[in-house]
Amino acid sequence: MAIPLKYNLRSIRVRWRATLATILGIALVVTVFIFVRSFAHGMEATYVKTGDSRNLIVLRKGSTAESSSQISREDARRIKYMTGIARDEAGNPLASAEIIVLILLKRMDGSGTANVLVRGISNTAIALRPEIKITEGRMLRAGLNECIVSRRIADRFQQCRVGDSFQSGKTTWNVVGIFDAAQTAYESEIWVDADEARSAFKRNFYGSVLLRPENDAAAATLKKRLLDDRLLSIKVQTETEYWDEQTQSAGFYRFLASFLAIIMSIGAAFAAMNTMYAAVGARTREIGTLRALGFHRRHIYISFLLESIVLSLLGGIVGGLISLSFNLISTGTFGGTSFAEVAFQFRVTPQLLGTGLLFALIMGVIGGLLPARLAARKPVLDALRSV
Repeated sequence: MAIPLKYNLRSIRVRWRATLATILGIALVVTVFIFVRSFAHGMEATYVKTGDSRNLIVLRKGSTAESSSQISREDARRIKYMTGIARDEAGNPLASAEIIVLILLKRMDGSGTANVLVRGISNTAIALRPEIKITEGRMLRAGLNECIVSRRIADRFQQCRVGDSFQSGKTTWNVVGIFDAAQTAYESEIWVDADEARSAFKRNFYGSVLLRPENDAAAATLKKRLLDDRLLSIKVQTETEYWDEQTQSAGFYRFLASFLAIIMSIGAAFAAMNTMYAAVGARTREIGTLRALGFHRRHIYISFLLESIVLSLLGGIVGGLISLSFNLISTGTFGGTSFAEVAFQFRVTPQLLGTGLLFALIMGVIGGLLPARLAARKPVLDALRSV
């Protein structure tokens, strides 16, 4: 017959100090693991949520991002007026020639400066991105050096509120609006008029052209026509495909999470192992009594291994509960593809919590194997003679 589970639960309760230390140690490991993974998940989710599958984005062939792409003004004009592009109520093609530049702004907390993305847009940019909502102030007007700033950039950098102005190079930009980008990559940007941006930052080209075809059939035809045009050296993809490629920025953090998980799990497994070895040493007489009562070695082995697993699962649950608070954190970090501040929110998903619990379970099994084996191999007479 198996040893009752209540025996293990009572042992955990009686040795509460060692139990608490082990649970907290494993909880810390799980919390750090989930923290770094939720960091990467947050960045990935920001890019994945960005873009509209109906839109096509045109970049220079060989470029990996808008910031490294160059499309001449003539090519941008040629692309913008191709047949098959949808038009707005005024009859203008839904195509926006845009440019990305980097500027330095001072952080709100006074900790220094950081690169911030400035996107030069045309007057159809909002129509192509319905998720963008002006929440304060108004839309910018061309010719007046006006800009609108994302809510998160406004919260993180100085002189980015409505009515403020900041200088970049020899140009002073006036903030006339704050926009909400629904937790997409545009939360990390400041928007200005594209032609003003080219003039202010001495660019004679655009970085990309974002356009919306009339329908799916028009999209396929338009894409083929663009790629077959020998006067254009470009690549064309859907906007969602483009932003999916940008998720490589989170790759470093996924690697960091795995590396930290391996290092810290070794320490946590040793902590669980140490606790269980101490439990075996303190319960030598109990082990002998159990053997004398007729419990087999395998029952002793399973009982002590189960106790280690219970301790680890408790630590995993505590770590998971602590990690839920990460969903309230909004922050920013250096983007590997944009070389600028990327604003995002931590994301602790049910799947990530389950992974953290599985991680704790594995630590419990590893930490309990050898102590359980030691307990099971103790001779009955030696155990009963111990004091």
